[in-house]
Amino acid sequence: MTEVSSLTGRLLVATPALADPNFDRAVVLLLDHDEEGSLGVVLNRPTPVDVGDILEGWADLAGEPGVVFQGGPVSLDSALGVAVIPGGASTESAPLGWRRVHGAIGLVDLEAPPELLASAVGSLRIFAGYAGWGPGQLEDELVEGAWYVVESEPGDVSSPSPERLWRSVLRRQRNELAMVATYPDDPSLN
Repeated sequence: MTEVSSLTGRLLVATPALADPNFDRAVVLLLDHDEEGSLGVVLNRPTPVDVGDILEGWADLAGEPGVVFQGGPVSLDSALGVAVIPGGASTESAPLGWRRVHGAIGLVDLEAPPELLASAVGSLRIFAGYAGWGPGQLEDELVEGAWYVVESEPGDVSSPSPERLWRSVLRRQRNELAMVATYPDDPSLN
């Protein structure tokens, strides 16, 4: 079996060639990636549903826009919380109810009382569903050229303009990927 190099904490940015409508211009934060598969959330799919309508206690901690995001096409009836802890708390000082994924980014236990995290959380997003890949499936998609893999930044999780995240993530790259940010929404109109 080939060894899988972990991409946990990195971003998958959909290439213009990716034909799956679930991931058109998607920016996915990988929360877990190993030989058993991959799991992530789409950072740029806000829904019209307010966080308070689903998880009332967490509404005050949710960043703007304070809505639930569609994390992906799998398990849309489940919720995941992703939060940034400023300064990226050490393992010993991490607040109860938060588990580090990468750097300052971590998963929130939505069963925990929100008060446990209120003083520590810099930003919080709630996701309905997630994006998932079985063993080797994501690697196959990478070989096919469906995704660009880039470094994440804590601000990606809480971007106040999620509809512009695809372009802004590509634009900040220091290589030819920056040019892809100018790719038209509909190339046939070009």
